[in-house]
Amino acid sequence: MARTRDVRRFGRGPYLLGLRRDAEQWREGFPFDVPAVEAIERLELDASITLLAGENGSGKSTIVEALAAAIGFAEGGGELERLGELPAVTRPVLGGALVPQLTEHKPRNGYFLRAESFFNVAAFVDGGTTFAPDVSLYGGRALHEQSHGQSFLALAANRFGGESLYILDEPEAALSITGELALLAIMVRAAGNGSQLVVATHSPVLLACPGARIYELDATGIEERAYDDLEAVSLTRAFLEAPERFLRAALAEEG
Repeated sequence: MARTRDVRRFGRGPYLLGLRRDAEQWREGFPFDVPAVEAIERLELDASITLLAGENGSGKSTIVEALAAAIGFAEGGGELERLGELPAVTRPVLGGALVPQLTEHKPRNGYFLRAESFFNVAAFVDGGTTFAPDVSLYGGRALHEQSHGQSFLALAANRFGGESLYILDEPEAALSITGELALLAIMVRAAGNGSQLVVATHSPVLLACPGARIYELDATGIEERAYDDLEAVSLTRAFLEAPERFLRAALAEEG
């Protein structure tokens, strides 16, 4: 991949202003059949914490993976590398259809956390090779010696700091409710120290993050929503109020 010298100064976030449509590339044919992503003219991402909510297949992961690739993260996740010589971060993503827009600052560090590929990241951290990071940076205990949820939180607690960029794809996958609350607190602390976070999540706990901007993706497009208006929140509340009703319907479908 061609690289270009990044001459931006280190500083507090935000680092991503948003995604805008490239009209010329769009005419060539958008390569994804994802209505919410196809509907993007400009997506504002300049909040300290931006949350993407929506059903499976709605486009949340498509967006965060594209952002991560544009900034220079490895496809499988992990820390940002070679901060002084990032890829040409203004290049279009998603087949050239969307262009990430950056601020004048660059992050001191960053992490792309993907639940589905975290095993490989943990194996690299624990590997003890010349190129592996020092495990003491992750709390001093090998990540594979901990449960999936414990290792997630160990990574976040020890590596999520200030003036950094964090892109998270469904981080709640390995966490209990208590773990989700712990991660939420880490996210808020990092944002307060000048970091920026973009998070794709189903979790009503993480979606309750104070001060976050929330977008909901569905078959009609993508819209900014209030917490109480999110489908994940309303459905969870309805289930907790009358679980037997949802179970009858689910089991009837199985029958």
